[in-house]
Amino acid sequence: MSSTRKIVYIIIGTVCLVLGTIGVFLPLLPTTPFWLLTCWFYIRSSEKLYNRVMRNPYFGNYIRAYMVDKSIPLRGKILSLTLMWASILLSCIFLVHIVWVRVLLLAISIGVSIHILSFPTRKEK
Repeated sequence: MSSTRKIVYIIIGTVCLVLGTIGVFLPLLPTTPFWLLTCWFYIRSSEKLYNRVMRNPYFGNYIRAYMVDKSIPLRGKILSLTLMWASILLSCIFLVHIVWVRVLLLAISIGVSIHILSFPTRKEK
């Protein structure tokens, strides 16, 4: 792999990592897909960065569980659904005053909830 491509992959991976981290706090910005993209770009450009992501105490276990087991830990399901619904409901109550936007936000949240709940729950070790 050329050094230019490697640098571009590292930059894109880092942007995905930042977007995934922001997604923890913002509703409707996906977290896991961005972190999976981070892993994809890092594994192709820097084994050191990939290993740092996978060893991260905050989200490394979630990514590993998703990639290896195709499952989500119960704590992760509860946390993501609680934060998503709290932020969506607060947004709909205090920030969004257009009815069709509220309906759209609620519909997307229902879809994301169904998606999260469709994954098997990983047993904690």
